[in-house]
Amino acid sequence: MFFPMVILKLIDWIIYQLLANSCYRALRKMRRNFYAIVLRSSQQQQQQLFPTITKCGLDSRGSQQAHIVTDFHGVLLRTHSFFPYFMLVAFEGGGILRAFLLLLSCSFLWLLDYEMKLKAMIFISFCGLKTKDMDNVSRAVLPKFYLENLNVEAYEVLASAGTKTLLTSLPRVMVEGFVKEYLSVDDVFGTELEINGKRFSGFVSQNGLLVKHRALKEHFGDKKPDIGLGTPSFHDQLILSLCKEGYIVNVKDVENIKNGNNKVTMRRENYPKPLIFHDGRLAFLPTPAATLVMFLWLPLGVILAIFRISVGFLPFQIGTPLGILAGVDLTVKGDTNWESNDPQNKKKGILYVCNHRTLVDPVFISISLAKPVTAVTYSLSKMSEFISTIRTVRLTRDRDQDGLTMKKLLSEGDLVVCPEGTTCREPYLLRFSSLFAELSDEIVPVAVNAKATMFYGTTASGLKCLDPLFFFMNPRPGYIVHFLGKIPKEMSCGAGGKSSWEVANYIQKQLANTLGFECTSLTRRDKYLMLAGNEGIVGDNNNNNNNDNKKKKSAGFSYF
Repeated sequence: MFFPMVILKLIDWIIYQLLANSCYRALRKMRRNFYAIVLRSSQQQQQQLFPTITKCGLDSRGSQQAHIVTDFHGVLLRTHSFFPYFMLVAFEGGGILRAFLLLLSCSFLWLLDYEMKLKAMIFISFCGLKTKDMDNVSRAVLPKFYLENLNVEAYEVLASAGTKTLLTSLPRVMVEGFVKEYLSVDDVFGTELEINGKRFSGFVSQNGLLVKHRALKEHFGDKKPDIGLGTPSFHDQLILSLCKEGYIVNVKDVENIKNGNNKVTMRRENYPKPLIFHDGRLAFLPTPAATLVMFLWLPLGVILAIFRISVGFLPFQIGTPLGILAGVDLTVKGDTNWESNDPQNKKKGILYVCNHRTLVDPVFISISLAKPVTAVTYSLSKMSEFISTIRTVRLTRDRDQDGLTMKKLLSEGDLVVCPEGTTCREPYLLRFSSLFAELSDEIVPVAVNAKATMFYGTTASGLKCLDPLFFFMNPRPGYIVHFLGKIPKEMSCGAGGKSSWEVANYIQKQLANTLGFECTSLTRRDKYLMLAGNEGIVGDNNNNNNNDNKKKKSAGFSYF
């Protein structure tokens, strides 16, 4: 009964909006246009009344006791457009058809006023969406794009205050998790959505869209917050007038870029919290133009992906040139000619140890070596095994049994292992499992890095069987494979007498230095706990390069 009720309510709402409320909206629009003209004509006077945020000097006034009220878009974020973030909700939470419908809505959204436009995007993005899917998007997808568009000046003012309140017309579920976790905001007031059972209806609550200055009055009463941050818009002017001090945030990205001023953009190392794990397929901010390009590319991208995967089954002398002609960018560095020096077993293979970026890491190592290799796996889908162009062997997660399996595979030929146990998109290396170090002294570290401009080839909550397809659907998927050479004998377990964890730490640091990444002590378990939402955001462990096994038992080696 959920969808019939939603359809009936939508029809009732449309009739009301088109008939009963049409005159009222027309008068409101005329009033807004009048105020806009007045505001533009008195711009200099407003700037004197509300100075820019650069005039806000909190350090000299005991900022830790100040109470700041701010908006989200156009203030904390360097963009005024809501569309990209609704598109992320629609695509990552609702699927490709919902995203396509939202893109089509751009053809008439520009005809609507602010309120109707926002309600239309809310309905398309949220109607029938499961609440748990929205939780995943708000926790694992949106923070990356929010951080990349964070306004440094506004954040510095916000971070230096004691108490923080955020007001936004966006649905509260889209921003609350991020601003509380990353920006330490105390109170968040946004538009509330109706929920029927475990799904959103697509309609806002009976209170309608949040009116920011009204919410500010209701929350503070007769008291006034110390500082307000807003845009030059009329509604934000009302908010600033209710604060003791008001400051205008008017980011001009183009002018700052031309003048070489990067202060409006935040560098990764200055993020409030390290962004190590995130999920979702889209590797770009889906503005209307960028989303249109993506949908136009999709048919060709699917065909290209199938072709690029297929040529991997051909001999290296034929398949590799065809793959490069099909747009796959492969860069190989270092010596690729390695043979075992074991006098007792000349047939013994080389153990290639690499970091883990996508499911096809061992495939590109095999292509770079121009010879077949074996990769050990677990939790690999049947589809991924079927389309794999190299031999894959499943592990059991039993350390002793898996060790015997990999020793046998090494006696038969070259073996590729990824001791991180799971993929990581950001420039970090997860903790290395140490089992591989006990298998052989003939170890060659391999630093790999993947390039994705449109789609990520990994997922924690989606269909893993589609990971290779999404990676090869990129217009120009790229890989850099850097062979670092065999580790010194004195740094091995057998000849050098090192512990397995010392060897694992050594190789992790060697790969991190080559790639320019940071070592962490985070594990596969940490990643999935974070992205599944069971324990929230992982702590700040990005500078810890100690793989001490005294406190944490190894879960065994894994490839995926």
